Amino acid sequence: MENTAPGPRAGRKEWIALAVLMLPLLLVSMDVSILYFAIPYVSEDLAPSATQQLWILDMYGFVLAGLLITMGALGDRIGRRRLVLAGAAVFGAASVLAAYAHTSELLIAARALLGIGGAALMPSTLALIRNLFADARQRAVAVTVWTAVMTTGISLGPVLSGLLLEHFWWGSVFLVNLPAMVLLLVLVPFLVPEFRPRPDGRFDLPGSVLSLAALLPFIHGLKELARDGWHPLPALALSTGLVLGVVFVLRQRHAAHPMVDLGLLGRRAFGGPVCANLLAMFATVGMAVFLTQYLQSVLGLGPFEAALWSLVPAAGVAVVAPCAAVLAQRFERAHVMAGGFLLSACGFLWMTQVRVDSPLWFTLAGGALYAGGLVAAMTLANELALGAAPPDRAGSAAAVLESGQELGGSLGMALLGSIGAAVYGRDMADAVPPGLLPDAGQREAVRETLGGAAAVAGRLPGADADRLLTAAREAFTHGMGLAAVAAAGVMAAAGVVSVLVLRGVAGGGGPSVSSASASAPAPAATSAATSASTSTADPTPASVSGRAADGAADRGKSAEYKGR
Repeated sequence: MENTAPGPRAGRKEWIALAVLMLPLLLVSMDVSILYFAIPYVSEDLAPSATQQLWILDMYGFVLAGLLITMGALGDRIGRRRLVLAGAAVFGAASVLAAYAHTSELLIAARALLGIGGAALMPSTLALIRNLFADARQRAVAVTVWTAVMTTGISLGPVLSGLLLEHFWWGSVFLVNLPAMVLLLVLVPFLVPEFRPRPDGRFDLPGSVLSLAALLPFIHGLKELARDGWHPLPALALSTGLVLGVVFVLRQRHAAHPMVDLGLLGRRAFGGPVCANLLAMFATVGMAVFLTQYLQSVLGLGPFEAALWSLVPAAGVAVVAPCAAVLAQRFERAHVMAGGFLLSACGFLWMTQVRVDSPLWFTLAGGALYAGGLVAAMTLANELALGAAPPDRAGSAAAVLESGQELGGSLGMALLGSIGAAVYGRDMADAVPPGLLPDAGQREAVRETLGGAAAVAGRLPGADADRLLTAAREAFTHGMGLAAVAAAGVMAAAGVVSVLVLRGVAGGGGPSVSSASASAPAPAATSAATSASTSTADPTPASVSGRAADGAADRGKSAEYKGR
């Protein structure tokens, strides 16, 4: 028996609530990259050691990724609105602490607190969308907005940082968080309903510790291997994380009150989008590192100018996403997602043709092509996954989805970065004659990174410096091209996986979805584009198979709010 009844439609209050929830999400995602420009000023003021500087940069992302699953499960038990308010309070207080930190140790501690607050905010905002928008058509648009805010926030971080640092001291990049958090604390109690916690309110504390103990060393090991190549300690951290991850999964399989619903993860409507998002973030983050370095170190753009130009590929999203919205009304979403991945594969293949002397527009056009395809596919994946999650487990489901994205990004940095580094080192070993650099330390620095080659070139005579820089830039561009080939291959595989795994899965999710409406997402670049798509899209409901009792139960759960 099929259930085709749409859920109740949201009104103005719910859309205003969405706007309020998106502002802190934007800041949380921006904080991942907002220190890129500020770190030289921090180093000058606080004089951190090399290790401390790395922890200042990485601590936020480590804690955020490690606590996502914990915070998602906690929100399902104590209430998501309550967790959002607590996360906003912690994030605001930690922002003040970071802004006025007078030692490196204090700044690292503040960045850890920011990670705790961010982990409380991110899955809760996505889970609350599941509660605010029972109608699948409206929920698709809301998820699109969420995806757009999350993905663009990381790109906006360096731009905002550069603007603030032109006029204020480095602490201003943290204080900019305060107005949004105060607004959140004031308005959320009036606009956002509380979702009734699950009846099995026990929190799996040992499982929480295990998830943190598995994710932190795993992600840390990946980043260290991507940054410095093979070393025993990062490899040990990676292995430890994998072993503890297996222990965590075994515990969740037998726990009376698991943090992660492994049964949900095994469903095509949820597990498929999680896998798709992981692969998408693999390519997105892995290539972002190359694009940033290419703009600055190969084309010679300044950091702020490079950050502004790096926003241009978002225009591709505004073009591709409306097309995906139209196609999703007429064809299976699995095929539309596969089309997005294949389009991104074409964009990465385009990037293989970038050379040292390529015009800027050519490089940015390739970036726009792969960014448009990726965000279109990710938006559909997020909407499918959120629709597949029962309302009482939406927080845990959102956390698993976002954890997959974090792991995908770390894998992309490690694997694609390793490909680029290996190609660069081999090319430089062949390009630099032994007589040019008699010092062994200089030869090693030149073969490791483009930045090292630039530093060595600064101490050479003019002709030798130009020769070395030209070779280094060509080697880096060659490495970027081969990394793009690998990214294109992964995207092609993601397209095949989307068709094989998600074919036949309707837009609202799987059998456990309360609403059977399939809907197309709006563009994921700007609010103006989102509004335009919302006004023109008229998705046709598509039924999903499932028991009528399950659908009625889910609709009942989605109406269990407090404070409406």
